[in-house]
Amino acid sequence: MKDEKIIPEEKNKPKENETKGPSNFIRNIIDEDLETGRYKKVHTRFPPEPNGYLHIGHAKSICLNFGLAEDYGGLCNLRFDDTNPVKEEVEYVESIKRDIKWLGYDWGDRLYYASDYFDQLYVWAIKLIKDGKAYVDDLSPEEIRAYRGTLTEPGKESPYRNRSVEENLELFERMRKGEFKEGEKVLRAKIDMASPNINMRDPVMYRIIHATHHRTGDKWCIYPTYDWAHGQSDSIEGITHSICTLEFEDHRPLYDWFIEQLGIHHPRQIEFARLNLSYTVMSKRKLQELVKGGYVSGWDDPRMPTLAGLRRRGYTPESIRDFCERIGVAKADSMVDIALLEHCLREDLNKRAPRAMVVMDPLRVVIENYPDDKTEELEAVNNPEDPSMGTRKIPFSKVLYIEKNDFREDPPKKFFRLAPGKEVRLMHAYYITCVDVVKDEKTGEVVELRCTYDPETRGGWSKDGRKVKGTLHWVSAEHSIPAEVRLYDHLFTRENPDDPREGKDFKEFLNPDSLKVLKNCRVEPSLANAKPGDHFQFLRHGYFVVDNRDSTPDHLVFNRTVSLKDTWSKIEKKK
Repeated sequence: MKDEKIIPEEKNKPKENETKGPSNFIRNIIDEDLETGRYKKVHTRFPPEPNGYLHIGHAKSICLNFGLAEDYGGLCNLRFDDTNPVKEEVEYVESIKRDIKWLGYDWGDRLYYASDYFDQLYVWAIKLIKDGKAYVDDLSPEEIRAYRGTLTEPGKESPYRNRSVEENLELFERMRKGEFKEGEKVLRAKIDMASPNINMRDPVMYRIIHATHHRTGDKWCIYPTYDWAHGQSDSIEGITHSICTLEFEDHRPLYDWFIEQLGIHHPRQIEFARLNLSYTVMSKRKLQELVKGGYVSGWDDPRMPTLAGLRRRGYTPESIRDFCERIGVAKADSMVDIALLEHCLREDLNKRAPRAMVVMDPLRVVIENYPDDKTEELEAVNNPEDPSMGTRKIPFSKVLYIEKNDFREDPPKKFFRLAPGKEVRLMHAYYITCVDVVKDEKTGEVVELRCTYDPETRGGWSKDGRKVKGTLHWVSAEHSIPAEVRLYDHLFTRENPDDPREGKDFKEFLNPDSLKVLKNCRVEPSLANAKPGDHFQFLRHGYFVVDNRDSTPDHLVFNRTVSLKDTWSKIEKKK
């Protein structure tokens, strides 16, 4: 155990009138603990298992644990719960560290692993055996489950429960030396097989796993269960407040029992409701199933709720932290509308994303009365929300591209875009009027529009005061750049694809239209030097980011982060 860093008490207690963030039941408990002197400082931890990538639910826990430590002038550790070598990989360790730093948090020199404590946990297990509080059991995993009983029926004691201390010590040592096969023996705590809390019915502390650990190699072939390692790891690190999700509430009496039997530092465990987000699943096991089954392109697929996927999708750490603050913490499970997460992102990107014109489905437009060899540079504001971002130059020439769906040969009523004989505004440019339509002779498809422009409307405004209702975005055919655009939607068609009441496999609700790839897009030349991770608002289309995996200087790939339509804002206005 490393020396504990002591922080002066006055730095941990909130100063008078100091803003600590929104009040909640966890903060109230911490305030009381500091006021009564139960603890003199606040020390939290974030303890992920390195068996997959972190998702948005973990972001809530990260923001909570690191945020509490920051607000109370305390410390927060990063500790990997690496107690199962079969499921753990260094790749996951590195991805977790990367995600936490991306969110804006730093664990300093407090990076730990449960495997750091394997020796100490083994010593403590020996102590419990000597005290008659643990025994080696020969029952198979299936038999242990059967002996455990149910919520309404007590469990049954193992026939090996009353082995002598000497026999248990000998068998446990032989387990450590690798003399038994996996599943042949386990070490169990001796508590109460009739306890109304099933977790107290002689839980398993050690199981045999003949696998190489990513940090300890082949030193061990017995590994502690999470229930045995969790509370003791918190104690070793001097954690004061062990913040857990609700599924660990029934495990708390067990953690307390272990700590009380050992007589070591006792952290206070507090449970809160985990994040459930609509139109996705939040189980690492199910996310891994999507990855291994090829339903998505990987852990960082932009449709995934993983932080790597959200980052690639174009979510910003600021928007995720804002989202986590808005949803707060509660004791009851609930479903959070993904529209709120998207709303937080729009609010952030609206302030920071430069605007650009991009044509997704190009239709050629020839301005008949514009000189063949002329090119103008028109000025456009980069971001009307932030004047400091300045302006950019957009080339205008005789041949342009507009969106195909911005033209109708036979327009319906209240269609305000381009049609034969109709005048519209080209954003930042001129008024144009469609005078002719060119079609493919074989298919009859419209392939080109012939238009005229009014040179007195430069900048998109008429000097004579006439107004038009339609405004179109466009790019110059000669100067625009080809690009690939990926349009992402929700991964699932159901709000709760994991609802057990459906009685179906969650994969049955995968959205077949969650990804559309457009390969013939044209983007304005200001995006020529766009780099992976750069954000833009494509006018009339939404917010986009340069893909951080597939985009290159010779082949630009943009991911749609979120559309412009803000359903959450409408919901809020109705309240």
